[in-house]
Amino acid sequence: MSIGEVLAHLRGDFPDVTISKLRFLETEGLVEPRRTPAGYRKYTWTDVARLRYVLTAQRDQYLPLRVIREHLATMGAPLTEVGPSTPEPPMAEVRLSRDELLSRSGLDEILLKTLEEYGLIRARNGYDADALEVATAAARLAEFGVEPRHLRAQRAAADREIGLFSQLVTPLTRQNGPSGRARAADTVHELAALTQRVHAALVRAGLREILGK
Repeated sequence: MSIGEVLAHLRGDFPDVTISKLRFLETEGLVEPRRTPAGYRKYTWTDVARLRYVLTAQRDQYLPLRVIREHLATMGAPLTEVGPSTPEPPMAEVRLSRDELLSRSGLDEILLKTLEEYGLIRARNGYDADALEVATAAARLAEFGVEPRHLRAQRAAADREIGLFSQLVTPLTRQNGPSGRARAADTVHELAALTQRVHAALVRAGLREILGK
């Protein structure tokens, strides 16, 4: 798994965890993901189990990292975490045909075409995992009466964030060859996760006011 996929697995139980936190735990020797020739981190389910153990010990027992490291070192058997029985391909490698996208997302052809017209879904040698994410969410939103035209503001907001974040990430891709690109990819994951949290919190806060809570 990539560091972004590990973050997604842990966020349910540890909503405050960030990619920076995962990198810090690595520098402290609490987890040692392997590196690809291009410098990207690759985690196993055992790595995820170690991270879950560390984060739980910090949160529930307030143990310092030194003590947690000692606990891990004295364990008789390595921690393990059960992953999917059939490993899914990395998100960036998902490629779906138009029919596959329609089938997996629950969209119909007319709705998909409208989403494409508004620039919310774009085919790039097929449809990737992000296209599937948008399609699935759009299909569910349509059940509540939310149409693609209502989502145009999301496209505009995303474009503004792309412009802002590209200024932050582009310099990283020029540093230290492949390792710079790997760090840029980690930063993109973290920036996206943080903006999603801000957006969700603002929406929840606004709706609470409407509901009088």
